[in-house]
Amino acid sequence: MLGELVNPYYVQVASFILINIILGLSIYITLASGQLSLGNAGFMAIGAYTSALLTVSAHLPLVVGVVCGTFFAGILGVLVGIPSLRLKGVHLAIATLGFGEVIRVILVNAGALTKGAIGIAGIPQLGREILKGLQTFGFDPKTIGLANNEFVFLSIFLVLLVIVVFVVLFFVRQNRSRVGRAFAAIKMDERAAETMGINVTYYKVLSFAQGALLAGFAGALYAHVLSYINPGDFSYHRAVEILIFAVFGGSEVIVGSIFGAFFLTLLPEALRFLADYRYIIYGVILILMMAFRPQGVIDANMLRKIGALKSTKRGEVGHGAASPKDQ
Repeated sequence: MLGELVNPYYVQVASFILINIILGLSIYITLASGQLSLGNAGFMAIGAYTSALLTVSAHLPLVVGVVCGTFFAGILGVLVGIPSLRLKGVHLAIATLGFGEVIRVILVNAGALTKGAIGIAGIPQLGREILKGLQTFGFDPKTIGLANNEFVFLSIFLVLLVIVVFVVLFFVRQNRSRVGRAFAAIKMDERAAETMGINVTYYKVLSFAQGALLAGFAGALYAHVLSYINPGDFSYHRAVEILIFAVFGGSEVIVGSIFGAFFLTLLPEALRFLADYRYIIYGVILILMMAFRPQGVIDANMLRKIGALKSTKRGEVGHGAASPKDQ
């Protein structure tokens, strides 16, 4: 019964949407403090390769690989973020894009460790590891009406869904905290924020490190969902793709990056016959958005209007409920 509802292809597409949402949030959090970084593809590569090498070559558990890959990317984020404080706008974007390309070239040339352009295959897959662990306790997917491969894809999706919900809730809470308000103040006017006593250096590095941490985490998950990675997965195109998730959906609010990642991951799947022209479509979308709606599809003003509309409707319902009393 459950097997009839689970289509491995659709579940896998949904899993990639969730990974891209994490990547979209990684660029959102750096933009939230007014920094334009294009190095997230490089941090994603560091997370992916660190986790892959630790699990394939050192035979460490998958969880250890993911945690190490995530924190290694975060540490490099701090190391790159500190010298990048002197740069702003386009200069910071070019510098971080250069960082991503340096990482990619190192991965290609360090063949003895990374297997060069061929990439690393046979990476432990998240779903199969979950199934293997449950089978040691006597679990059989057939007892819930699923074949092994259906259970593998479904378990990956469920794990990623829980992770994304946790990450979104964390950043929603952070936006309402002192850290979120400091990010917003720095984005509005860095000098004014400094005169108000905000430690601009600390919060900018924190924002940069959080973005790197998230990108590294997404990279590690990507490696263990796909079971194969190569340097081409983290090229210039990936850096631009991550940026477009936030630019298209709306970089002012969290839900904008989520919508951008969801829509732009689903679009090539819905229009399979246009898959080869994906980056051309992205370029056209970027030009149109910059020309007609630079704040993205969803912005803070739109959310305020939706909130006001809901409040008005609730007020009308409340008023309507009181009418019968008058009758």
